[in-house]
Amino acid sequence: MLAITIPGYRALRFEHLVLDYNGTLACDGKLIEGVADRLAALSKNLRIYVLTADTFGKAESGLRAVPCELTILPATDQAMAKREYVRNLGPESTICIGNGRNDRLMLREASLGIAVVQEEGAALEALNAADLVCTSICSALDLLLNPLRLVATLRS
Repeated sequence: MLAITIPGYRALRFEHLVLDYNGTLACDGKLIEGVADRLAALSKNLRIYVLTADTFGKAESGLRAVPCELTILPATDQAMAKREYVRNLGPESTICIGNGRNDRLMLREASLGIAVVQEEGAALEALNAADLVCTSICSALDLLLNPLRLVATLRS
């Protein structure tokens, strides 16, 4: 579990981290450098789930060494499937990270939604649904590894 109290915002207690794969953890299907180590460190405090349509067919091999549960979604209704996944986990104890239009509902549903803007860009709907935006997945994961950064960003 990861507990963070943010003055003027709220106390957060997380058990789950839900992530998109392509555009978030990977670029063109290839896991971004530094992601595996950060997810391994976070897996000591959070259960990690990756939800993807697996556009490039490389998610399983890319995540082989990463302590996570991978779910490959059907081609249709992905946004709703991701939101339902978060609802089943319990949104109040879930962090979501994504970049795509199909991530917008899970970002909004989660207690903490983080959008990332990287090489593949980010959908405006994802940015609007997020609580905060990072310029890289490594920066986003580092917020969770160094929670005082979240306090500095989200406090009133």
